[in-house]
Amino acid sequence: MSNILDESPNIKGKETYLNSPYVTAGDRVYMAGHQDGTFPTLGWHIKGEMGGIWNHPIKLMDGFDVEMAVSNKVLKLNKASEFINYPYANKHIFKFEKDGLVVERIQFVPDNVQGIFVQFIIKNNAKESVKSYVNFVGHSNLRPTWLGERSNMIDSKDSAILEENYWVVKDSLNSWYTVFGSDQAPISSKVIEEPNKSNGASNALEYVVEIPAKSKKTLNFALTGSYISREDAINSYNNILENIVPLAKAKKARYEQLVNQSKLTIPDKHLQETFEWLKYNCDWLVRTIPEIGSGIGAGIPDYPWYFGTDSEYALKGYMAIGQDEIVENTVQLLDSVSMAVNNNGRIFHEMSTNGVVFNKGNINETPQFASLIWEIYKWNGDKEFLAKYFPTIKKGLKWLLEENDANKNLFPDGFGMMEIHGLNSEMIDVASYTQRAFADAALMASELNETELAREYQKLANQLKEKINTEFWAETFQSYADFIGTDQQALHLIDDALVRADTLNKPWAVEELEATKQQILRNPSDEPRPFVLYHNWVVNTPMEMGIADSTKAILALDNARKFTNPFGVFVTGIDRDETAGDDSGSFKGSKVFSYTGAVMTLPTGVQAVAENNYGRPDQALDYLKRISRSFSYALPGSIYEVSPDYGMMTQAWNIYAFAVPIVNQFFGIKPLSHKKVIIIEPQMPSGWDDASLEDVNVGDNKISIWHTKSKESHQIKIQQTKTDWKIKLILPQGEYIVSEGNSETTTENGKTILTFSDRLIVVSKK
Repeated sequence: MSNILDESPNIKGKETYLNSPYVTAGDRVYMAGHQDGTFPTLGWHIKGEMGGIWNHPIKLMDGFDVEMAVSNKVLKLNKASEFINYPYANKHIFKFEKDGLVVERIQFVPDNVQGIFVQFIIKNNAKESVKSYVNFVGHSNLRPTWLGERSNMIDSKDSAILEENYWVVKDSLNSWYTVFGSDQAPISSKVIEEPNKSNGASNALEYVVEIPAKSKKTLNFALTGSYISREDAINSYNNILENIVPLAKAKKARYEQLVNQSKLTIPDKHLQETFEWLKYNCDWLVRTIPEIGSGIGAGIPDYPWYFGTDSEYALKGYMAIGQDEIVENTVQLLDSVSMAVNNNGRIFHEMSTNGVVFNKGNINETPQFASLIWEIYKWNGDKEFLAKYFPTIKKGLKWLLEENDANKNLFPDGFGMMEIHGLNSEMIDVASYTQRAFADAALMASELNETELAREYQKLANQLKEKINTEFWAETFQSYADFIGTDQQALHLIDDALVRADTLNKPWAVEELEATKQQILRNPSDEPRPFVLYHNWVVNTPMEMGIADSTKAILALDNARKFTNPFGVFVTGIDRDETAGDDSGSFKGSKVFSYTGAVMTLPTGVQAVAENNYGRPDQALDYLKRISRSFSYALPGSIYEVSPDYGMMTQAWNIYAFAVPIVNQFFGIKPLSHKKVIIIEPQMPSGWDDASLEDVNVGDNKISIWHTKSKESHQIKIQQTKTDWKIKLILPQGEYIVSEGNSETTTENGKTILTFSDRLIVVSKK
């Protein structure tokens, strides 16, 4: 295993973050612990239980403890001095310099296997051989995932028996098993009595390992499990120990393929590395439960299950990096479960891996699903895919306006992205995503020859665009409003916001909120009206969706920069302080999980998309650089959900924040696979004079783009694998030299459009 890792990318962790989480993941099983090699209690969703080894919908183990007895000394493997992360594995290094020993612990989860491989490499640097007694204690905890009680998954006491060289542990009332052992025969085994442990069990295996001078020995373990049968768990155990080399090589090869799709090369190597590792992160979050399906989880450790809105952002990014199979699987899961639970087109918000839906859906998730389907269709060109999901979209849009728009003004009422108590009237993000949904649904209806419906949807989209730009705009604040509501709603929310601002010691926010309160009381209104209270990030969604007219957009984008720090955009603007924008220490997370005071990757990514929509790539790049400051900040190779080191240690929607601005906007790839057309309208950030994006999958085609810029020239080279596709290259109006390819040249809206059907295209500006 070590030799395979030697050829892989890797990032060493920071000593200051050894006491923080890591994950090693597969689609069936993952393990989460601390970078120092321990397994402390983790997470809050099931308090203290979100770490360890999970085979959803059950947990297998809390973890394990290992110690070595050498020359009457006990060396505990619980204080790693180094942690190294690899795309598909990780390594802890324990150094016992006085004893001349170094132990490396490597863990790896194979694809489609219900278990994890753990290897100990014991290196003897001394001049004499060493005889060590290795004691491995596995802590089983066969228990259901979150909401298990709602699906009749009731935890009971674990009991273990030793079979051959491994322990088989069973939950006494369920067919849940975990199996662990080594490829070496133990010299002894032991049941560890822990009276304070509720339903778990601890069982030990002891081994003798003799290491000659100046050499090393390995000890391999498999830790597997099943929520179906004992045979299932044992088969996985044998498979891992017998086939670990081919399993590791297969996953390594698959990861190399993942990273070579949409391969980015830019001058900013830190940003380039961030983009590369986000592709690996995407794969870590794939959760497969055969009885339910396969889809992306939102984040680890507390959100490993399925979400509507998280997927609706993330999957746009997954498509741009070519991970289309998991995209279609996740969409299938979202659709089938939503129709089973709601049967009206409403898309669920959150479902545990046992199939229990916790929240049937916030209002924004239904329109966002429609836009996601259209975006995927533009990439895959599969009309059957579109026809399959359009009935859900039609039902959902009907539900959206008929059941959630009490005053029939086209703005649905209810919670959007901001889960703040009371913010459930007419929300700006719900309005923006609804407008985009009708615009996209019009295009879908047209594709499926539902002409009258297309006209109806487009009319609603046009009306909503106009209404958002007039009724939601707050000129005083140079921002779109958080919501439209009654004076009474606003006053209640102001009182809540004042408590929040005062508690966080934000005097500017208290002053602004008090002024707004007095303004409302002096000028009461009987009709609902727009209010800017929280400066929530969602006020930027009209620019993210390209709905805002350009004048308002620029004002709002400039205003939004006040609500940032070096890591990105505040979730709730009133949480910023006077140093926001230049003080890297302005965010401090609370001891109990909370989004109060948080700067997050999603709002920052939304802002990057928004800046690009209005022709400001340098500003967009600035937001990506802010997010990338969190890359490897705590967990090497990953970006936390809350910047820089708080919340989920890896998060699905991070790929939306990078792939959409880079692939769709900087390189300007706008696929229309259903027409066998790829529009390329680049807007490169300044400083990206030598940049390329290679092997972008578009339908059955593949495209690569190289930009080369100097004082003398600016050249764009484009390569595609098909010649029955058209490339439409849209550039600023001017004169261009075509040195490769045959083009038709037209001008439109002040731009030059060059249309090709060649495999290789080279265009230079005169």
